[in-house]
Amino acid sequence: MAYNRRGSDQQPQRRILRTQTAGNLGESMMDSEVVPSSLVEIAPILRVANEVEPHNPRVAYLCRFYAFEKAHRLDPTSSGRGVRQFKTALLQRLERENETTLAGRTKSDAREMQNFYQHYYKKYIQALQHVGDKADRARLTKAYQTAAVLFEVLKAVNLTESVEVADEILEAQKNVAEMTEKFVPYNILPLDPDSSNQAIMRFPEIQASVTALRNTRGLPWPKGYKKKADEDILDWLQAMFGFQRDNVANQREHLILLLANVHIRHFPKPEEQPRLDDRSLTEVMKKLFKNYKKWCKYLGRKSSLWLPTIQQEVQQRKLLYMGLYLLIWGEAANLRFMPECLCYIYHHMAFELYGMLAGNVSPMTGENTKPAYGGEEEAFLRKVVTPIYNIIAEEAKSYKAGTMKHSQWRNYDDLNEYFWSVDCFRLGWPMRADADFFCPPAEKLADRMEGSKSTTADRWTGKINFVEIRTFWHIFRSFDRLWSFFILALQAMIIIAWNGSGKLSSVFNDHVFRKVLSIFITAPILKLFQAVLDIIMSWKARHTMSFHVKLRYILKAISAAAWVIVLPVTYAYSWKNSSGFSQTIRNWFGNGSGSPSLFILAVLIYLAPNMLSALLFVFPFIRRYLERSDYRIMMLIMWWSQPRLYVGRGMHESAFALFKYTTFWVLLIVAKLAFSYYVEIKPFVRPTKDIMKVHIKTYKWHEFFPHAKSNIGVVIALWAPIILVYFMDTQIWYAIFSTIFGGLYGAFRRLGEIRTLGMLRSRFQSLPGAFNACLIPLEKNKEPKKGLKATLSRKYDEIPPDKEKAAARFAQLWNKIITSFREEDLINNREMDLLLVPYWADRDLDVIQWPPFLLASKLPIALDMAKDSNRRDHELKKRLRTDNYMLCAVRECYASCKNIIKFLVLGQKERTVIEEIFSKVDQHIREDNLITELNMSALPNLYDQFVQLIEYLRKNREEDQGEVVIVLLNMLEVVTRDIIDDPLVSLQDSSHGGTYGMQEGMTPLEQLKTKQFFVSLRFPVTEETEAWKEKIRRLHLLLTVKESAMDVPSNLEARRRISFFSNSLFMDMPAAPKVRNMLSFSVLTPYYTEDVLFSMDSLEEPNEDGVSILFYLQKIYPDEWKNFLERVERSEEELKGNPELEEQLCLWASYRGQTLGKTVRGMMYYRQALELQAFLDMAKDEDLLKGYKAAESNTEEQLRNETSLLAQCQAVADMKFIHVVSCQQYGIQKRSGDPRAQDILKLMTTYPSLRVAYVDEVEETSKDNSKRPVDKVYYSALVKALPKSVDSSESAQSLDQVIYKIKLPGPAMLGEGKPENQNHAIIFTRGEGLQAIDMNQDNYMEEAFKMRNLLQEFLKKHGVKTPTILGLREHIFTGSVSSLAWFMSNQETSFVTIGQRLLANPLKVRFHYGHPDVFDRLFHLTRGGISKASKVINLSEDIFAGFNSTLRGGNVTHHEYIQVGKGRDVGLNQISQFEAKIANGNGEQSMSRDIYRLGHRFDFFRMLSCYFTTVGFYFSTMLTVLTVYVFLYGRLYLILSGLEEGLITEKAIRDNKPLQVALASQSFVQIGFLMALPMLMEMGLERGFRNALSDFILMQLQLAPVFFTFSLGTKTHYYGRTLLHGGAQYRPTGRGFVVFHAKFADNYRQYSRSHFVKGIELMILLLVYEIFGQSYRGVVPYILITVSMWFMVGTWLFAPFLFNPSGFEWQKIVDDWTDWNKWIDNRGGIGVSPEKSWESWWEKEQEHLHYSGTRGIITEILLSVRFFIYQYGLVYHLNITKNTRSVLVYGLSWLVIFVILFVMKAVSVGRRRFSANFQLVFRLIKGLIFLTFMTVLSLLIALPHMTFRDIIVCILAFMPTGWGLLQIAQALKPLVVKAGIWGSVRTLARGYEIVMGLLLFTPIAFLAWFPFVSEFQTRMLFNQAFSRGLQISRILGGPKKDKSSSNKE
Repeated sequence: MAYNRRGSDQQPQRRILRTQTAGNLGESMMDSEVVPSSLVEIAPILRVANEVEPHNPRVAYLCRFYAFEKAHRLDPTSSGRGVRQFKTALLQRLERENETTLAGRTKSDAREMQNFYQHYYKKYIQALQHVGDKADRARLTKAYQTAAVLFEVLKAVNLTESVEVADEILEAQKNVAEMTEKFVPYNILPLDPDSSNQAIMRFPEIQASVTALRNTRGLPWPKGYKKKADEDILDWLQAMFGFQRDNVANQREHLILLLANVHIRHFPKPEEQPRLDDRSLTEVMKKLFKNYKKWCKYLGRKSSLWLPTIQQEVQQRKLLYMGLYLLIWGEAANLRFMPECLCYIYHHMAFELYGMLAGNVSPMTGENTKPAYGGEEEAFLRKVVTPIYNIIAEEAKSYKAGTMKHSQWRNYDDLNEYFWSVDCFRLGWPMRADADFFCPPAEKLADRMEGSKSTTADRWTGKINFVEIRTFWHIFRSFDRLWSFFILALQAMIIIAWNGSGKLSSVFNDHVFRKVLSIFITAPILKLFQAVLDIIMSWKARHTMSFHVKLRYILKAISAAAWVIVLPVTYAYSWKNSSGFSQTIRNWFGNGSGSPSLFILAVLIYLAPNMLSALLFVFPFIRRYLERSDYRIMMLIMWWSQPRLYVGRGMHESAFALFKYTTFWVLLIVAKLAFSYYVEIKPFVRPTKDIMKVHIKTYKWHEFFPHAKSNIGVVIALWAPIILVYFMDTQIWYAIFSTIFGGLYGAFRRLGEIRTLGMLRSRFQSLPGAFNACLIPLEKNKEPKKGLKATLSRKYDEIPPDKEKAAARFAQLWNKIITSFREEDLINNREMDLLLVPYWADRDLDVIQWPPFLLASKLPIALDMAKDSNRRDHELKKRLRTDNYMLCAVRECYASCKNIIKFLVLGQKERTVIEEIFSKVDQHIREDNLITELNMSALPNLYDQFVQLIEYLRKNREEDQGEVVIVLLNMLEVVTRDIIDDPLVSLQDSSHGGTYGMQEGMTPLEQLKTKQFFVSLRFPVTEETEAWKEKIRRLHLLLTVKESAMDVPSNLEARRRISFFSNSLFMDMPAAPKVRNMLSFSVLTPYYTEDVLFSMDSLEEPNEDGVSILFYLQKIYPDEWKNFLERVERSEEELKGNPELEEQLCLWASYRGQTLGKTVRGMMYYRQALELQAFLDMAKDEDLLKGYKAAESNTEEQLRNETSLLAQCQAVADMKFIHVVSCQQYGIQKRSGDPRAQDILKLMTTYPSLRVAYVDEVEETSKDNSKRPVDKVYYSALVKALPKSVDSSESAQSLDQVIYKIKLPGPAMLGEGKPENQNHAIIFTRGEGLQAIDMNQDNYMEEAFKMRNLLQEFLKKHGVKTPTILGLREHIFTGSVSSLAWFMSNQETSFVTIGQRLLANPLKVRFHYGHPDVFDRLFHLTRGGISKASKVINLSEDIFAGFNSTLRGGNVTHHEYIQVGKGRDVGLNQISQFEAKIANGNGEQSMSRDIYRLGHRFDFFRMLSCYFTTVGFYFSTMLTVLTVYVFLYGRLYLILSGLEEGLITEKAIRDNKPLQVALASQSFVQIGFLMALPMLMEMGLERGFRNALSDFILMQLQLAPVFFTFSLGTKTHYYGRTLLHGGAQYRPTGRGFVVFHAKFADNYRQYSRSHFVKGIELMILLLVYEIFGQSYRGVVPYILITVSMWFMVGTWLFAPFLFNPSGFEWQKIVDDWTDWNKWIDNRGGIGVSPEKSWESWWEKEQEHLHYSGTRGIITEILLSVRFFIYQYGLVYHLNITKNTRSVLVYGLSWLVIFVILFVMKAVSVGRRRFSANFQLVFRLIKGLIFLTFMTVLSLLIALPHMTFRDIIVCILAFMPTGWGLLQIAQALKPLVVKAGIWGSVRTLARGYEIVMGLLLFTPIAFLAWFPFVSEFQTRMLFNQAFSRGLQISRILGGPKKDKSSSNKE
């Protein structure tokens, strides 16, 4: 804002006291939005000042002065944050302005204010008062608010100058005050009386809902309540229960829209609905209260929903109940995550409501009953919500940011499950403050009691129903049936293979069969283990467990223990001649006679429950009934099988679904077990037996167990990897089967039928039919075909019967899609023209007008063929018969030509001639002898003339009239002379007065010229409409486009979208309802602080390579960049400096990143689609044929007319759709002047129907002065963009307007950020569907058209239930960024398509994986929302929404006919962080109650599906890595002990086929085979198998296996660490463009523990194996086993550098080395970040061990013991110790280690103590140590012949030992710190890190010497356009840098 107006010498009238301040804070502070939160009340005054400034600077000054005074009153001591700076800046500005504005003043300030107020009132308020449209209503609202502020200022000025306010002003103000009350900002429905004529308020369904709500007959209002005119039921509830006003307003609109939308579905014909329909009410009520009624039934309480007997009151009562629930929910804040807690509150409040309406009298007071918490403002928030909120907050605080164990605090689930037992009613109502529920965590209590032991400390209720404990046993506990099955199957298979022939048939051999029966001994042992595990794990929840649950746990354990005794005993006695195990048991129990039948009987009794459950499994409906039943006897039956729980009852699917997934799993398990038996187990038995027979005498080390039987160590070492693979390879089989089944399902769903442009062309003729069948609502009489035949064929009429209307509808929709392509710059103008069909149906042409891209070049070809036909028409006819488009082109051009010439020519005689010519041609066409009768060789001549004519018509200039006449004459001449042989009758008539006498030599045509033919023409065309222009443009294209348009559109993305969309229309989707009758929905997008839009600075800022984002985007999207320049009609240079064009450029770039702007644009397509579809539904035939474009183009007067079609379309769209972006930080960003806030505001102004919700933190000066001077108050606020005022001169600053502001009980973020963010904004969403969209997503116009079809799925049954979550497929749009992004996008695509397709059907275990899914809003709103938010345990918040939905009886489906775009991470570090987050999340899921419940409540096969598609995938991944470890450590044992040498002749050691197979399957998983199979299948389905194969090969060449092997390490590390020690956290990945180089130190920090350490350990193992090992020297086994492991090592060590942009550039390497050294040497300390110093990083890296608990520490120590094996084994393999096997050698080696450590410690202490004073002595000592070391080394080499190999072996032996000691020291940190040697540990650790760094750095530095390595890497990493561009820009950038440096010199 400019303020340099002329100064003035006059003294200011009011002296301003200014406080001294340092410097001026600048004008930016004076933006009316940047106001400290404690002064929020002055923002409207500053807004008004800014608004009036252009008209009257003095009034603006007075407003600001008043704002300053008010600010001082609000916060006199300036205690609020930023208040002092703000006041100072405002004061400085006032001083300046006072001088400048006084000069321009003519009257006194009071008079000036009064005049201005009157002027404003007349101009803005009186002028607008009687206008009724939407825009005026908004402007009027704003005008009233401004007038109110002006009056406030005027009063203050008059008071200062002691002037009376004029009466007329007071009168005006009275009106203003009244209207300000009435005209409040609204969201969708303006409910004030003056807005009743707005389009949306005229809908009968809205009117019916409003009327029903306003029926307050018979409600007892509180005493002394002033009732206003149109108060409704919700106002009464507010008055009685003390809800907030904005909450009431918000829920009023919510309820009205909900009822109206359901109502119109029941009454599609609007005339029939004067009053709200009872069915609609009942439907909404049923949905809202389903969970509440279920809860009442579960707890055995009667629900509080009592309906009156009088029919008239029923509707009112229902509305009261619904209103009450929504008001409670709308204000419940974080309690919304606890649905049963809300049920509890509602139960009591609804009962009070019933009491008040029934007129009950309180027995205590004798008065009518009143609510327990009622009446005054905010009573509900203060007295009900806040106490419960506080306990949630205290529990969350006690969790200490993830450092405390889950078992020591109650999360949302625990607190909610408190209300699952009848005990919750002990809380009472009003709630007792001393109830155990409100008892804070024990620690807090202890603090409060200050150490005094109190009984209340034990009253903390503790965990409820479930305890989350960090342990791997959760995986066994949750899926015990799966593990029992696999363990027993393994036992049976080994027994069969071990005994007898090994054939499967030997099972029927009596002896073998009996041995197999021993699985019934293992089974009860596993059962007992499970029962004990249950008791141990639930121990901490014992206080809250009900008696019957405890009893069940104890009885389960006792019965399992009994079976463990009974079954083995009866088994032992079933043998005749017993031996071994059986004999031992007999000796214990006495040698009685055996009886086999007893054992069989025992087994049958043991299996009885299983048989019963198998029976119930076959009849799922019985099982469903039993589980849901509340009869005592049923509960008793079910009690034994599983404890009774509120959730997870009756989740069983239909019998058909059950059959499908059972078949899938039975086939899979049979394949898996057969493979395991025949390939891994059976071949391994004979070699094992051989090994067990050999007796080994000599060992190569000191053997502690020389007398161990049967070489048991060897057997374990060999079998362990096989057993691990046995448990893991089901995952591989799952990948294979899911690929086959998923592919089949995809093919049946018609995926990939149209995948290329060629296919699209061939099917285009049936496209309009498909459009009309899918996207246009059916007329009543037409029902879609059903059945198998319809599914298989799906044929549509090529041209529907009501042709004109159908064609018009198709044209509108198709053209909207094509123009959206153009707006997105996917196609250029020429392509757009070729793709569009005519908007305006030309009724005179009786032909179908296809898009020109189908007809291009058809006409010129036809002409050529006709010209050469030589009066033979066979060839041409054949071609026209086969090529329909050519026929269409010819017909259309002929019809248009006829049409245009008839239109142009006005003269009567000319018209007669023309008529005759055309009638002759038409006759020949009818007789089918056109080519034989007419001379076609002259056609090209005619064609040229006609093209010339069209050119003139396009230009349409007056000066061309003469030329047009000549062209027409030439055409006539060609036709009459050359083409038509017979003379024309009319021409001869007109030429000579009807006689044939001609002048000599003159043809009739030459006479025509003299007779002046074609004098009167309709040229130039005066009424040149859009339709005419379009017609001429189209004809020109058809005539002139010579080359075929086979490659239109050329952009790959446009092709993909258009073919997917066309293909989807042939898929099976529900019929579209009319927009009025569709389900309404909202989109909710949580946003934190990501990019909203790119700014010019961020686009042009180069990175260290000189590559800017803009340059990068231009290289990646070259064609889109060209199209953009064509659209703005400028060159690249002209863009800069022009603000409008720069904004366009920023938008272009933002739409290619992962920005909020892109997401919002995509989601707002829904609205555009709905408006167009509403137009097509509502338009009358005339409007329809004119088209939507015509309706849009005359907007100005149309929009002002609320009854116009367009206004109605917009109103329908408002009713059906709203997009809420939850910008949590928007308030803070706005106040701090963050550019992101401006960008968000820009989005709101661009899309007026966009809403932004945010958490507003406001500082309020404290009421009681004893405590803090300022209190923070939190609000959930909803804003929209403020409309511009009528005056065009208003400043460009756009503003927002608060619609609702609902106070919260405290900070909203108690749990995980994203779900809390969603939860605070969910109250502002509307409708029956809710689409959860993340801010890295995108949407497309063509997909938006299918939304109403998709929402219809909610009304269809899928299986036994209607869906509660509709899954959508996603398209990953970041694949083109780099090769890594491409791998990631392929992997992700296969998961969101083939993966989820299979999960949804047949497996029935699809959950919610993030984002485009559409939720049944009312279902989830009453069941805890659309995500779970407990800290850390719900880290993957999305999937928990799916778990929750399924457990609560929901149904998740997946639909492939609609897709949403999604961005993914694109650089290795981002991808790894993302995968780490997901692995962390899976670790937390493994120990969550949801997974436990699903694992137990699903039937066996569905449980398998659930396991292998959630945590099982990660567990199998971990087993894959474990297999390598177990194999290599087994080998280490064999080699070092000398057992391998002793057994080398044995087959099991030398050539072990089963082990090779096992390890081959491990390497399958390792290189990404699990990912690759489904990926290949999906790519093949959708893009053709040849493309899929070539892509797959290309991926291998771009090193995809390296990427997959690397990500295997990431998953394993983070999953394992989370389960052992915790430390899971949300990792923001920052989804930018990765064009930057990550420093070596960054990579080292990120991957050191997850990959590098493990890689080096495996490398050492492999080295030892290479040096001492003997087996596997054959080629195939060597490759299968060792090479894959070396590949893993190489990948884990070097992949981060391989995938690092510019990772091998010499200059970068040098910088990285310097940076790394600096980092390693920096000292840590408080406040030093891990990025700055190695010490800080090292301390942070082992933080997880501090909170791990004893179990974690012990596990860590036990795992570290493995590092001591190397030293023990290798010291016996040195040359110098060759002959001794004494244990002393090992002792001596430890002595060596301690000496080395002691010397190091001595040197470091010496350095600290003596280096200053005794420098020389210290140096001498160091020299002596070095000399001693060299001497010892020389002696060792000389005397006992130590070799170089020995030195290597020593390093290999001692390095791991040191590392093991380090690990143990870190685990025992508190003890080590006490012992005072932590410093030494740190020094040792630093030494190790330096060695590792060197090991990694050396090969990279070596490769960086060769320039071609860097070239190759860039080629591999980025697509070629970019890498070429990168090289060029470097070459160009070189000289510039040199110039600039030389200038400096």
